[in-house]
Amino acid sequence: MLFSRFKTHLPTPEEALKGRPERDFAVPDRHTVLGNALLGPYPEGLETADFGLGCFWGAERKFWQTEGVWTTLVGYQGGHTPNPSYEEVCSGHTGHTEAVRVVFDPAVVPYTALLKLFWESHDPTQGFRQGNDVGTQYRSAIYTHSPAQQQAAEASRDAYRTVLHSSGYADITTEILPATPRPFYPAEGYHQQYLDKNPAGYCGIGGTGVSCPVGVAPAGD
Repeated sequence: MLFSRFKTHLPTPEEALKGRPERDFAVPDRHTVLGNALLGPYPEGLETADFGLGCFWGAERKFWQTEGVWTTLVGYQGGHTPNPSYEEVCSGHTGHTEAVRVVFDPAVVPYTALLKLFWESHDPTQGFRQGNDVGTQYRSAIYTHSPAQQQAAEASRDAYRTVLHSSGYADITTEILPATPRPFYPAEGYHQQYLDKNPAGYCGIGGTGVSCPVGVAPAGD
């Protein structure tokens, strides 16, 4: 099952696992680093952003280390199976990608700054993989929560595409879609803040070395 064709082929709704009406595991109440609620309620004025950039263990740490981020949690998004398990997602039979939900204060860290961190923290040209991690659950994705987020994400993609092409990279494969019809399903408790609990744990996150052009040239220039 783990090495089926669905590792590099997104299932249709008919092919996907059926899932379950409710998740069958508990999610911790609090972030182990930031101390804030994982599932809410969140303070008024905060916004939510969802990103997929490969293995969510290392991806989550990138965001919780960012000033202005109130909480982060990892989960599964963009697929068909309701309330999937980690094993089901890794089978490729759910259509989900590993995602990080970022709850942030836009007065401290604007959404564009999170987009810059997203682009620079992984290689968005690899399709259904990140480095040695192969599968549809590692695909690059942005799921937006407003028309403004959608517009900003698409503009940042177009700008980053230009500098990546000039640096010899292929086209960006990141999917940028509204989050509303694509629920975020929190992952099991042991995945939440994994690299805080396991400082020497696996982290497959790595960028291209090319800066996202929010008025910035390629890294090293």
